[in-house]
Amino acid sequence: MRRFVAVEGLIGVGKTTLCRLLARERGAELLLEPHADNPFLEPFYREPARYALPVQLTFLLARYHHQDRVRQLSLFQPWVVSDYVFDKDRLFAEKTLGAEDLEVYHRVASTLAVHVPTPDLVVVLDAPVPVLLQRIAQRGIAGEERIDAAYLEDLAERYRVLWDGWARSPVLHVDTTRLDLVSSPAAQQLVLEMIDASLARAGDEAAPPDEDDLFTRQRR
Repeated sequence: MRRFVAVEGLIGVGKTTLCRLLARERGAELLLEPHADNPFLEPFYREPARYALPVQLTFLLARYHHQDRVRQLSLFQPWVVSDYVFDKDRLFAEKTLGAEDLEVYHRVASTLAVHVPTPDLVVVLDAPVPVLLQRIAQRGIAGEERIDAAYLEDLAERYRVLWDGWARSPVLHVDTTRLDLVSSPAAQQLVLEMIDASLARAGDEAAPPDEDDLFTRQRR
């Protein structure tokens, strides 16, 4: 049985750590979100209104081609894990684009989305914004110092809306506030077992009913 798991959540919540854990412990093929240079990014910082659409479409196409790689691998690998869902791109587009540009974006994104693979399970990692800010400060990655509470809270709300309307695959929410996925074997094992159980339930729900069981239920 092949499995495609997407791990999602805000920055600092532990997405990459969990993805690498699945790759190591379950033999999953690991595909992390592409961070290729975007030629429109620097002009966007100077003139946001002018370059918002091209910068967002460039990110969209990069994610689309990356997801196509997921689709191809899913045909041959028993496990594939990615650290985002394709719909994530829309959340950022809605933050940065005006109404007219957003309409153009939605037309392109909806056309591409038809060819994007659907995860068998989405694992959403959660943690309060103050905890995320503390983790971001501790790891000290250049550029992340510009991230503030207002930005994270706005993005968290957009994610909440996304998951509330998500119906394409099961969603497993995991609170990582007190889970040390980096160095605690107990925490790692707990999350792995939660994922295994969620995938097993999803497989049972997707499987065709057993004829004998169906006959029994019809007689009741």
